[in-house]
Amino acid sequence: MQINLIKGHGSGNDFLVIDEILNQYSFSENQRAKLANMLCNRDFGLGADGILFVMKSEQATAKMRVFNSDGSEASMCGNGLRLVARYICEQEGLNEAVIETMRANLRVSKQSDLLPKIHTYQVEISPVEFELSTLPLNLNKPILYNEKIEELSDNLRFTALSVPNPHIIAMVENDELQSDLQKQLSEKVNGPNDLFPDGVNVSFVKKLQPRSIYVRTFERGVGFTNACGTAMSASSLVTCLYGLNQFEKEVNVYNDGGKVQCIVHKFDGKYTIDLIGNATYLYRASVMVNLEGGTYTVTSRNEYSETRAYNELQSEAQQFLKEMKKG
Repeated sequence: MQINLIKGHGSGNDFLVIDEILNQYSFSENQRAKLANMLCNRDFGLGADGILFVMKSEQATAKMRVFNSDGSEASMCGNGLRLVARYICEQEGLNEAVIETMRANLRVSKQSDLLPKIHTYQVEISPVEFELSTLPLNLNKPILYNEKIEELSDNLRFTALSVPNPHIIAMVENDELQSDLQKQLSEKVNGPNDLFPDGVNVSFVKKLQPRSIYVRTFERGVGFTNACGTAMSASSLVTCLYGLNQFEKEVNVYNDGGKVQCIVHKFDGKYTIDLIGNATYLYRASVMVNLEGGTYTVTSRNEYSETRAYNELQSEAQQFLKEMKKG
């Protein structure tokens, strides 16, 4: 079977985009999981954090489904949504659209370039829920807000929320970032455990200066990534709740893959987040896939010329982080 795809990234979080509408593919659920496991393997061929399947929607411009590299399905992906936003807007000649995801129909729109020649899109991150049953997190309380989880750490305080992917957020300093603590506790809560039966995304967040934070995330089903869109959105919300940043104001969120901007909205006791960042294409490819045998061959690959522009943003972000560490 021949499959056409685009590889791209949002903040270094890379994905393969497969259009089931234009190409009239008809994958089974098992085949989508197999494709993600096969094509995303970084030890052979393409490699990526996941696959974004673009599908027809009865209620929106298009539908996005996200499969992680381990074959599991994620309810949402902020960085991936920016890529799908670009793909659909360019395909349909639109500046804004609505994308159906597992939990909600989300608004997306083209924005002014963050830097010249960096395709930039804004996507809505919602719904936001704090009830522990939505993650789920098995603690004898309804919510967890800036509190310790004794099984994980004697010192760190966590806030738990779903956006709609499940997250726990901890504010940290350089000592925690430079230690193995995040890796250890992330692997614990994403292996067999009594707290998080479905696993959870774990983010360590450091305030850099007013309206600027650094976020590093261990992503459920993936591991450490350059960036996680829903984690950066959730982290921005938590810093607003803590009074470290302001609602309705841009928050610059730095990550190992570059930077994005988040704007947290509060209305009638509910929250939504706008995630603004790059949607960069790396290459377009065709692959011949043998699903039964679990193998594939890349039959064509055409590079885009967008990497240099994004590298400038990444260099600028890394230089800023380096200066913050010195300070």
